[in-house]
Amino acid sequence: MTYVIALPCVDVKDRACVDECPVDCIYEGNRMLYIQPDECVDCGACEPVCPVEAIFYEDDTPDQWAEYYNANVDFFDDLGAPGGAAKMGVIDKDHPLVEALPLQPNPLA
Repeated sequence: MTYVIALPCVDVKDRACVDECPVDCIYEGNRMLYIQPDECVDCGACEPVCPVEAIFYEDDTPDQWAEYYNANVDFFDDLGAPGGAAKMGVIDKDHPLVEALPLQPNPLA
Protein backbone atom coordinates (compact mmCIF):
# COMPACT_ATOMS: atom_id res chain seq x y z
CA MET A 1 0.00 0.00 0.00
CA THR A 2 1.01 3.58 -0.53
CA TYR A 3 -0.31 7.10 -0.60
CA VAL A 4 -1.64 8.69 -3.79
CA ILE A 5 -1.67 12.29 -4.97
CA ALA A 6 -4.80 13.10 -6.98
CA LEU A 7 -6.41 15.83 -9.11
CA PRO A 8 -6.55 18.64 -6.51
CA CYS A 9 -2.73 18.89 -6.73
CA VAL A 10 -2.70 19.56 -10.48
CA ASP A 11 -1.46 23.11 -11.18
CA VAL A 12 -1.17 23.80 -7.43
CA LYS A 13 1.96 21.92 -6.22
CA ASP A 14 1.96 23.54 -2.76
CA ARG A 15 4.91 21.34 -1.65
CA ALA A 16 3.97 21.26 2.07
CA CYS A 17 3.92 17.47 1.68
CA VAL A 18 7.45 17.49 0.27
CA ASP A 19 8.70 19.38 3.32
CA GLU A 20 6.94 16.93 5.66
CA CYS A 21 7.99 13.66 3.99
CA PRO A 22 10.71 11.97 6.07
CA VAL A 23 11.91 9.74 3.20
CA ASP A 24 11.91 12.28 0.34
CA CYS A 25 9.61 10.18 -1.87
CA ILE A 26 7.43 12.96 -3.30
CA TYR A 27 8.68 14.01 -6.72
CA GLU A 28 7.72 17.08 -8.71
CA GLY A 29 6.48 16.87 -12.28
CA ASN A 30 5.60 19.86 -14.42
CA ARG A 31 2.01 20.16 -13.19
CA MET A 32 1.68 18.01 -10.07
CA LEU A 33 3.55 16.06 -7.42
CA TYR A 34 3.86 12.25 -7.44
CA ILE A 35 4.58 9.73 -4.68
CA GLN A 36 7.12 7.03 -5.58
CA PRO A 37 5.31 3.93 -4.25
CA ASP A 38 8.45 1.85 -3.66
CA GLU A 39 10.05 4.61 -1.59
CA CYS A 40 6.94 5.57 0.42
CA VAL A 41 6.96 4.09 3.93
CA ASP A 42 3.24 4.75 4.49
CA CYS A 43 3.87 7.05 7.45
CA GLY A 44 1.02 9.38 6.46
CA ALA A 45 2.89 12.58 7.33
CA CYS A 46 2.07 14.09 3.94
CA GLU A 47 -1.71 13.70 4.05
CA PRO A 48 -2.72 16.15 6.81
CA VAL A 49 -0.45 18.98 5.60
CA CYS A 50 -1.85 19.10 2.05
CA PRO A 51 -3.83 22.37 1.86
CA VAL A 52 -5.99 21.13 -1.04
CA GLU A 53 -6.60 17.62 0.36
CA ALA A 54 -5.06 15.90 -2.68
CA ILE A 55 -3.33 13.05 -0.82
CA PHE A 56 -5.10 9.81 0.06
CA TYR A 57 -4.16 6.41 1.40
CA GLU A 58 -4.45 4.12 -1.61
CA ASP A 59 -7.60 2.34 -0.38
CA ASP A 60 -9.22 5.66 0.60
CA THR A 61 -8.79 7.41 -2.76
CA PRO A 62 -12.21 8.67 -3.92
CA ASP A 63 -13.61 6.68 -6.83
CA GLN A 64 -13.59 9.70 -9.15
CA TRP A 65 -9.80 9.94 -8.71
CA ALA A 66 -8.97 6.21 -8.65
CA GLU A 67 -6.94 6.50 -11.88
CA TYR A 68 -4.44 8.70 -10.02
CA TYR A 69 -3.07 5.59 -8.33
CA ASN A 70 -1.81 4.43 -11.74
CA ALA A 71 -0.69 7.96 -12.58
CA ASN A 72 1.56 7.98 -9.50
CA VAL A 73 2.90 4.47 -10.21
CA ASP A 74 3.33 4.91 -13.97
CA PHE A 75 5.11 8.27 -13.58
CA PHE A 76 8.12 6.27 -12.37
CA ASP A 77 8.16 3.67 -15.17
CA ASP A 78 11.29 5.14 -16.76
CA LEU A 79 12.71 6.66 -13.54
CA GLY A 80 12.51 3.65 -11.26
CA ALA A 81 13.21 4.48 -7.63
CA PRO A 82 15.71 7.35 -7.78
CA GLY A 83 16.25 7.31 -4.02
CA GLY A 84 15.23 10.83 -3.16
CA ALA A 85 13.33 13.66 -4.80
CA ALA A 86 15.53 16.52 -3.58
CA LYS A 87 18.40 15.57 -5.87
CA MET A 88 16.08 15.28 -8.89
CA GLY A 89 14.48 18.73 -8.90
CA VAL A 90 11.52 19.24 -11.22
CA ILE A 91 11.14 16.32 -13.61
CA ASP A 92 10.20 17.65 -17.03
CA LYS A 93 7.14 15.49 -17.60
CA ASP A 94 3.76 14.48 -16.23
CA HIS A 95 1.62 11.40 -16.54
CA PRO A 96 -0.53 11.49 -19.73
CA LEU A 97 -3.67 11.75 -17.56
CA VAL A 98 -2.35 15.02 -16.14
CA GLU A 99 -0.95 16.29 -19.44
CA ALA A 100 -4.40 15.94 -21.03
CA LEU A 101 -6.13 18.09 -18.44
CA PRO A 102 -6.97 21.73 -19.09
CA LEU A 103 -5.32 24.25 -16.78
CA GLN A 104 -6.81 23.82 -13.31
CA PRO A 105 -7.73 26.80 -11.11
CA ASN A 106 -5.44 27.21 -8.10
CA PRO A 107 -7.63 27.50 -4.99
CA LEU A 108 -4.64 28.82 -3.02
CA ALA A 109 -3.98 31.75 -5.34
